[in-house]
Amino acid sequence: MNDIRYGLLLPSGQTQVEAAGSARGLVDLVVEVERRGFDSAWVGDSLLRTRIEPLTLLASAASVTERITLGTAVLLPAYRNPVQAALTIASLDALSRGRLILGVGGGFPGISEPEFETSGVAFKTRFSHMDDAVRLWRRLWSGNTEPFEGRILRYGWLPESPRPHRPGGPPIWLGGITPAALRRTGRLYDGWLPYPPLLSDYSDGLAAIRAESAAAGRPDDAVTPALFATVCLDEDPVRGRERLRHYAETTYGLPLETVEQIQVLITGSAEQVAAQLRRYTDAGARHILLRIAAIEERTFIEQLDRVTALLPLLTATVSGAGSMARL
Repeated sequence: MNDIRYGLLLPSGQTQVEAAGSARGLVDLVVEVERRGFDSAWVGDSLLRTRIEPLTLLASAASVTERITLGTAVLLPAYRNPVQAALTIASLDALSRGRLILGVGGGFPGISEPEFETSGVAFKTRFSHMDDAVRLWRRLWSGNTEPFEGRILRYGWLPESPRPHRPGGPPIWLGGITPAALRRTGRLYDGWLPYPPLLSDYSDGLAAIRAESAAAGRPDDAVTPALFATVCLDEDPVRGRERLRHYAETTYGLPLETVEQIQVLITGSAEQVAAQLRRYTDAGARHILLRIAAIEERTFIEQLDRVTALLPLLTATVSGAGSMARL
């Protein structure tokens, strides 16, 4: 039985939105992604790279879809007032009838410092701030308005939050693969959403999370292992790599050789891409988030067609692999 899900990252960057002609097209795209059979649709978050605000976009998408899971990959809690964010997220979970997954992260050293300064959050305490925000959100979503005392966040008075659709609120996944991020994931979070280019890093990270989760007395299935993978389907390896290069340079302003040391980037034929992704599902990944390496609308649509055609191959590949342990 195939217990692995596949999602698509929406192209919500300003450059991509301008290429598509309108922001409303992103909402229409979620409807199309749902129709094509994807399990989930995701949106990123940034102050450095102009993009449509993710919670606003997902609220619009929730009103026109019925089945598909909606997620953030990833939301940075530091950019929003923690109390107001709790109310917004609970409202979004209610509007989507419990179809929300909240991926969160703490930014990148050497890149994210200006964003944190603008948001009024000290970069050196960003992870403690994030953990506090998550604990605060869960407390408010459970109906507890008692004073909150975290390592960074402290509130003597808290408002009542709208009740989310799911008791306790949406699952919260952490993006990150540092030892500290792995410990946090095992102790506090509901899922893991990394993008390591080395399979060994993924396997070792998942083992560390499982050990930390067990030590904390959590159930075996407390943490959902996921993967964020950037793909470009192309039978020509040279052309595929050049497309990845164009995407890396346009999106990050960095050479491909730098980005591929940080993120998993895959190009090749449908069979080759499926084989690469299977290595991660064999290692335990159960939710694969695919980002299409395309900026221009024409290229994105062409790649979306190819990725859609890839889904049955992925499902067949997993089904033929026999049963695998679920986390």
